[in-house]
Amino acid sequence: MKFLKIFSPFILKLLGGVSPLILSLFCGTSASIAAENIVLKVGLLQHKIPVSDLQKFADNQEISATLKPYNAILNPETQQVLSKSFKIDSLIAEQFLKDLLKSDDGKRLLEQISEVLSDSNSSELEEALKLLLKQTNNLSIINFLRVYPKETVTIDISKAAILSFKVNGSFLHSKLISSQLDKSFKNSLKPDITPQFDPTKSGEQIISITTDVLYDRSRDRYITLDIYTADKTRGPLVIMSHGFASDRRFLRYLGRHLASYGITVVSVEHPGSDIHALIKTATGIKLSQILPSAEFVDRPQDISFVLNQLTLLNKNNQQFQGKLNTKKVSIIGHSFGGYTALALGGASLDLKSLRRFCQEKSPLGRSPADWLQCAAGELPYPQRNFKDNRIKQIIVFNPIIGELFGKNLSQIQVPTLMLSGSDDGITPTLSHQLKPFKQLSAEKYMIMSMGGTHMSISDMNSINSAVGQSTLVREVMGEKAEPVRQLVRGVSLAFIQQLTPEKSNYEMFLTPTYIESLSEDNLNFRMGTKLPITIKTWINVTNIETPQGSLSALKSKLAAIQNLQRSFVNAQQLFLQPEYSTEKLNDLFTGLLHTHDDQFDKWS
Repeated sequence: MKFLKIFSPFILKLLGGVSPLILSLFCGTSASIAAENIVLKVGLLQHKIPVSDLQKFADNQEISATLKPYNAILNPETQQVLSKSFKIDSLIAEQFLKDLLKSDDGKRLLEQISEVLSDSNSSELEEALKLLLKQTNNLSIINFLRVYPKETVTIDISKAAILSFKVNGSFLHSKLISSQLDKSFKNSLKPDITPQFDPTKSGEQIISITTDVLYDRSRDRYITLDIYTADKTRGPLVIMSHGFASDRRFLRYLGRHLASYGITVVSVEHPGSDIHALIKTATGIKLSQILPSAEFVDRPQDISFVLNQLTLLNKNNQQFQGKLNTKKVSIIGHSFGGYTALALGGASLDLKSLRRFCQEKSPLGRSPADWLQCAAGELPYPQRNFKDNRIKQIIVFNPIIGELFGKNLSQIQVPTLMLSGSDDGITPTLSHQLKPFKQLSAEKYMIMSMGGTHMSISDMNSINSAVGQSTLVREVMGEKAEPVRQLVRGVSLAFIQQLTPEKSNYEMFLTPTYIESLSEDNLNFRMGTKLPITIKTWINVTNIETPQGSLSALKSKLAAIQNLQRSFVNAQQLFLQPEYSTEKLNDLFTGLLHTHDDQFDKWS
């Protein structure tokens, strides 16, 4: 029973997380045969729990006699997992499921889940999923059990525990090292900070925002821009590249801030991977259409094309003449825009390495960013370079990197500043920021937002805040995340000013002492120019794959990790679970579609 007490949270997370990998695409409330009981199996031991008892607990926290052995884990969090329901679009779900089941990843997923549901095989699961699509569009664990085409669902806890460790493993690893990141990056010196001005406050210049649309005839591609200018322009030109399913206004607050100091900012909208592109593919959506592989080529080409056109505007357009310094460019990218920025900075795509990763990595072990990066594997060449020599600086927030560049990030020879959130469930810090940061060989800065998430840099006024509000990914946004946006304003300005004669006036704002001074109760900020040795050690440890065998083998692996990292890993942390599951990727997209507001300018 002690074993059940430890691993039952995993089972609940597995039901509330792994199953909705596909369940998030469908649901049901009635069937000719429905599960009436769950049997938890541990070796020769079995324990039966009526589904009706789970329903009572989910509805009003009533704990029946069969649930009393689990009293220690029947907390509000467990109730929330059991009672939470989600709306899904059956039209999208049907095609999505069909496409998924045809793929190798879909087949592997069914095989892995059928190992946990020990009375089911892949064929039965596939048929059950198709049946569920014919039912209601309201998803919950209880509803799933009520339509499952067997009277009893048997869950092998040992296999479920092993499987749960695979679910977005990079995020789990990131959570495990969170406390060590906080300590290792913390500045040991505490000198007084007495700046003469505050770079997080708006500058004195009045700004204007102009929207323009450029047409790239060679690619038949329309690119919309927002251009932020001030009366007195100085410094480099700043280009901003948004993330997947976002738009050019995602970082409008930052564009306004930089422009108020006389820096011209051009925010680019990428037509193949913005919110509009996702909406267009909503009907009959396929996995391969969520993010077309061509976007990994088109995005950097968008920026180079825009710079070419801005060069002409700088010479010939009276409104922008002299305001667009395309010879000296600082690029800012968030998420998928982070990939775009690094590609333009000189890192070559390594598609051979990426394809190997996508073939070997378990579908359950992938983060949402891993699913997205694997879309590039369809490109028809082994490597590709998009370096643009006009890029003199790179700023990336929560970038999607993973295996996209292989070991080619060392090719970047311009200063790079990277921000990572310790609680980022979309682009986990370990695999998408810390490991890549280690490769960078030029001047570099890593800023850790301890407690920050993927969307923390967003402005709640932005329409794309719906991404964070409509998914199962836990996001720190709105007023709670204002310290992150304050940090972004100050650090971005200070970093960009390193390309101007005012460099020395801003150097103090790129120090660990200043960065830490911006910390708040629930958001601590840390900064370093290299990874601490303990983090490098952890990275080496996590390169070892989780064993495929028995629970004892898994525990042996975990014990080895503990021994290597005993100085900073508490054994109890090994039972932390991600705040979401990899398979919520479709929820991320469909949820955004349902909450999307077509009135884009309501907050402009």
